[in-house]
Amino acid sequence: MTKPAHVPITFAVALEGARTMLPLMPGIAAFGMAFGAASVQKGFSLLEATLSSGLIFAGLAQMVALEGWTEHWTLGTLLALGFLTFTVNMRHVLMAASLRPWLAPLPAWQVYPALMLLADNNWAATLRYHAEGGRDAGFFVGSGLLTWVVWVLATMVGHVIGGGIPDPKAVGIDLVVPAFFVAMLLPNWKGRREAVGWGVAAIVSVAVSFLLPGWWFIVVGALAGALAGGFTEDGR
Repeated sequence: MTKPAHVPITFAVALEGARTMLPLMPGIAAFGMAFGAASVQKGFSLLEATLSSGLIFAGLAQMVALEGWTEHWTLGTLLALGFLTFTVNMRHVLMAASLRPWLAPLPAWQVYPALMLLADNNWAATLRYHAEGGRDAGFFVGSGLLTWVVWVLATMVGHVIGGGIPDPKAVGIDLVVPAFFVAMLLPNWKGRREAVGWGVAAIVSVAVSFLLPGWWFIVVGALAGALAGGFTEDGR
């Protein structure tokens, strides 16, 4: 059995990973500020909003949880919100699994803390770095660490500024989230399968949002898009 190759982690490549993320940081910052501003409307303190971003570090799931936040919790609402955020973050299971063939030689005490820095942007950049021949795991750590720092700081700034905005929607803060994810999605366009899957997901999500209350349109739309993409042949 072939012994897995050694995987280095160097400071120089960590800096390279951080520099690669710099063009994306304005979008991350805007997204984080949107969460911070929205958290004020739900009664979060600055400490609570900061801990949410620092410990959870899952932008879309945080936004979804915030929208479903209520002053009066029942077991049903708690389970529903937990299931929804779990569904939103299920993609991280596949993202982490895609890194296993590369990071497996590293000891668990290095791998699992590093995976706390896993985000959509640094995952995509790390896969590209690896596909181009890069083998230093410092790239993943550096790109993820910069993303985490900017996300947490932006949340704090958004909370401070957002406290003076009576209605974030009035100044378009609510548009930051969909705009950010559209920008993240477009570079992954590869052909017909994406067009069918994304199109079905979008149509079904919009339809379900009018038929069912809450955030079920996310779950139903994602499942519909995945099924449509799975039965679509590859093509350009």
